[in-house]
Amino acid sequence: MQIDMRVLELLSSKLCHDLVSPVSAINNGVELIEDIGGSVVDEAMKLIGDSAGHASRRLRLYRVAYGRAGSEENLPLKDVRQIAAHYFLGGKVNLTWPEDQPIPALAEQRGLLKTLLNLLVLSEEVLAYGGNVVLRAAPPPHEGGCCLEVAGRSAQLNPSFIAALENTVAVEDLTPRTIQAYITGKFAAHFALKISYDQSVADRLLLILAPAAAAH
Repeated sequence: MQIDMRVLELLSSKLCHDLVSPVSAINNGVELIEDIGGSVVDEAMKLIGDSAGHASRRLRLYRVAYGRAGSEENLPLKDVRQIAAHYFLGGKVNLTWPEDQPIPALAEQRGLLKTLLNLLVLSEEVLAYGGNVVLRAAPPPHEGGCCLEVAGRSAQLNPSFIAALENTVAVEDLTPRTIQAYITGKFAAHFALKISYDQSVADRLLLILAPAAAAH
């Protein structure tokens, strides 16, 4: 899979943006202890612990979603489910991932779980005001695939997200806001997967992932 240098720069910017807040909070907690001392140690240590956990959970998911992990062979489904569940802990988005999803035949396809994690990150970006994400079997006519039901205020893909997801946008027109949709579409194409979507119902988006050969 060939990636333009601008894409790498935008993706790096996104990762740094997502991690700077919890890492900065760790630094603030340390400075609080140094400046004020004993009376605020407990409060500062809680801030440090919470922020370190937040950064660690994001890094675990990013390693699989963007790194080599999951590209050569899939990680165990239970491990990926746990990584995803931890990623959303304490945030504005609630994730429901049943143990029977995706079905074994689908979960074993190379790159499926990696692409699914990227769709989860995209779902989080769509739910700027918070909401719920539920993984379920894909509806007809996409039998054999899986589906993320993304529900919340303004849970829709705007035209720039759609163009990025479908890789019809010029690389020069990508932004830090649309890079996640673009890289998700790239991973899907690389692993012979197809992403479909349905946003016919207000405040609800269906993101459907299926093998390209089985997609209709």
